[in-house]
Amino acid sequence: MKKLTLALALVSATSVIGAEIENPIVKKLYEKGIITKEEALELEKKEEKKFIKHANVIRKDSPVFLLGKETHPNMKIRAFDNPDMYVKLGIRLQSTFENYKVDYKNPTKTDKEIWDAYLRRMRFEIGVGFSKHVSFTMDVRNDKANYQDKGEKTFNVGDAYLKIKKPFGTSLVNFKFYRGKIDVSRTETVKSAWVVHHDRPYVADEAAQFISHNRRATNAQIYGDWQKKIHYELAFGDAVHAAKFHDAEGKSLSKKGGKIIDQDFFYGGKLILSPIPGWEEKKRTETYFGEGKHIQVGIGYWRVPRIRYEYSYEVNDNEKKGINTIDRTLINYEFSAHYKGAFIQAEYFDFDGVVRDFSAENQEVGKSKGWYITGEYVIPQLYHIAPFARYEEWDRWDGENKEDYKLKSTVFGLNWYLRGNTTKVGIAYQEDDYGGETGDKKVKRIKFTSQWFF
Repeated sequence: MKKLTLALALVSATSVIGAEIENPIVKKLYEKGIITKEEALELEKKEEKKFIKHANVIRKDSPVFLLGKETHPNMKIRAFDNPDMYVKLGIRLQSTFENYKVDYKNPTKTDKEIWDAYLRRMRFEIGVGFSKHVSFTMDVRNDKANYQDKGEKTFNVGDAYLKIKKPFGTSLVNFKFYRGKIDVSRTETVKSAWVVHHDRPYVADEAAQFISHNRRATNAQIYGDWQKKIHYELAFGDAVHAAKFHDAEGKSLSKKGGKIIDQDFFYGGKLILSPIPGWEEKKRTETYFGEGKHIQVGIGYWRVPRIRYEYSYEVNDNEKKGINTIDRTLINYEFSAHYKGAFIQAEYFDFDGVVRDFSAENQEVGKSKGWYITGEYVIPQLYHIAPFARYEEWDRWDGENKEDYKLKSTVFGLNWYLRGNTTKVGIAYQEDDYGGETGDKKVKRIKFTSQWFF
């Protein structure tokens, strides 16, 4: 026993002798003989731990990718005199190099082909912690810069919400105020840096505008969960915007010469269940990197009781104005699951309050329905390469001549997670088939994508 103790002491002494002091302040204290080398190394360790506690970016529980471990969303820097106060800084950069072809079904129209390179998302993100319970998060963005012929575009504010987390010491009650997303769709709620494919399904993008502008017009929310098994969200706030208020043809009210006169607040909520013990989801994401498992089902109900708008139409080449009032309801069903490398997700949308054509004299109002299914399989043994696919169908007008308003979209691709979502590249082929007189075309895209995010 004495020999073992002596051996351990010798190993410890050897490690101290061979170790180097890197902290310049600690090193100077040692060189002046104020502290021993052993005390210097111990002090250096304490300072390192203190620094890691107050400024960190690497996600410790991340898998190891080809370029290292994934980072957290943003770098968090805590105050030394109050660790509950912090600043978070980060970026999100997504690029696309694309070949875009349009094949018209009408032989009188000329097909076209575009080679395009643009920044799908370009964002600067910032967050601050005011106290243990209160924080603020926002971003400034210039999405789709240089997309086709749209030029540089301008920066605008995306998220900008105040969060009050667990004010009563329980995850059952939390609050968000101002520009926070409402959960009209799972894929629209998942952070865009964590989605499988940079461009979300068309039907989900419509859901993002159907009740509230960009699903984050100024609102108030209460939300929470019970042991990650039951999640809920209730919200109300500002409703739709004329530039994103679409008819069944996909054209906005403002583009067809109209405007919103007045409208009520939207209201609604979402309920999500994890029915199998041990299969709860810790965060809303589409990327799991071959680890863990979850299964969830959910339903959302959202409503705008009244939207009063002015529209423009022509009679005998004379422009006339009309006023119409409608209400809108969106019901959303979701399912998602993953087991290690396999992931699947599906959603169904039921839109009520769709205007068939904003430029018609008689404003016909009806319904729209759509769904999508997407999946990915991550292969950690092949440096986290992940094939994925998505299919969607959307009846933009669920009534007379509905085939004229049908959209079918198929996507096949391959993601390569070089450092999780921090650094990834991909390639995808997408084919969109627009039916009937309102579409009359087939669009084919090949995309090379990249993402840089922390």
